Amino acid sequence: MPREVIEIPSTIEYLTILDQDGGADPALEPELSDEFLLSLHRWMLLGRRFDERMLRLQRQGRIGTFAPVMGQEAANVGAAAALRQSDWMVVAFREAAGELMRGRTMEDLLLYYGGYNEGGTIPEGVNNLPTSIPVGSQALHAVGLAWGIKYRGKDDVAMVFFGDGATSQGDFHEALNFAGVYKVPTVFVCQNNQWAISVPRSRQTAALTLAQKGLAHGVPGIQVDGNDVLAVYVAAREAIERARAGEGATLIEAVTYRMSVHTTADDPKRYRTDEEVEVWRQRDPINRFQIYLRTKGLLDDEKLAGLEEDIDQQIREAVERAEKTMSEPVDPLVMFDHLYAESYPHLVDQRRELADALSDKES
Repeated sequence: MPREVIEIPSTIEYLTILDQDGGADPALEPELSDEFLLSLHRWMLLGRRFDERMLRLQRQGRIGTFAPVMGQEAANVGAAAALRQSDWMVVAFREAAGELMRGRTMEDLLLYYGGYNEGGTIPEGVNNLPTSIPVGSQALHAVGLAWGIKYRGKDDVAMVFFGDGATSQGDFHEALNFAGVYKVPTVFVCQNNQWAISVPRSRQTAALTLAQKGLAHGVPGIQVDGNDVLAVYVAAREAIERARAGEGATLIEAVTYRMSVHTTADDPKRYRTDEEVEVWRQRDPINRFQIYLRTKGLLDDEKLAGLEEDIDQQIREAVERAEKTMSEPVDPLVMFDHLYAESYPHLVDQRRELADALSDKES
C-alpha cells in the first residue's frame, strides 16, 4: 500500500495594526468610538501607574511579593475589553490592568498582596476568578466554566490568561483537548512575554509559534502583536464571536515582553541583558498607543497631564483605604466563611473551638 498524505490545517495568521511609531494600517484599523479608544488608554495607563506604585510599596515592606504587569498592558486590556459583563475572565497573576477594567478594585489587589485573604474577594456581579498561582492550572477552570455555559445554553464565553511557560504544562494541553472535543466557548490568551521566569522561550519549545499548539487539539490559533492594543482587541473580538456562534475555542498568542521583574523576588539581570530590554522598551504599548491617539486628535499634553493627575489621586486614595483596612484588627473566624457553599460538621466544630480559644484569651 502506498503512503498517504494527511492534510492538516497548518497556517497561523499574524496580526498587527499599529506600527512601532503608532501609525495604523487603514485596511485593518477597527471602527471604534473615541470614548472607547480613550477608555483603553486610561485602563492601560492606570495599570502601569498602579504597577509602579505597588512596586514602591513592596520595596518599602508595605505589601508582599507580586508579579508586575509592566509592558503587558495592551495584552491585558485589549483582550478584556472585548468581553461583556456576563462573560468570565480567568486570570493567572499578571493581569492586574485587565482585572481593574473588569471591576476588581485596587484595594482588593493591595489587600491580596498584603497577605489578606479578603483581597481575593470578587465583587458581586463581577465574573472574574481569583488569582491563580500554579502555572497553567487556570486553563482547566476556564474550560469547566465554558462547559457549564454551553450546558446551560447561554452565549457567554470564558477567557483565560496565561504565560508562555504555561504552554509547556500538561494542564494547558488537557484544557485545549477538552475545548477542542466539546467545542466549548473558551478564548485562550497566551501572553508570550519571552521568559518563563528565567527560561527563555527558545528553551521551552521547538514550535515556530505558540499559537500553533492549538491545532493538534482542533483549536484554531492566531498570533498577534501583543504590544498593539488594537490588534489584541480585534483578535479577541473575533475569537469571542466564534465562541458565541457555537464554533468553539480559539488560542490567541499575544507576543509581548515583560519589561520588569518576574516577581519582586526576581533579579532579571541574572538571565537577560539590558540591551534586550531596551529593544522591547522601544515597543512600549502605552507610548505607541498614545502616539496613535495624538494623531487622531484625541490626546495632547494637557489632557495627558490631567489624566495622570486623576489617576495618581485615584491610586493614593486606594492605598489609603487599603492600609486603613490592614491597620484594623482581623477576625480570624472569617477563614471559615467562604470555604464551601455549605459548611461541614467538622468545620463547625473547629470554628467553635477557635472561638472559645479566642474568648478565653481575651478574658
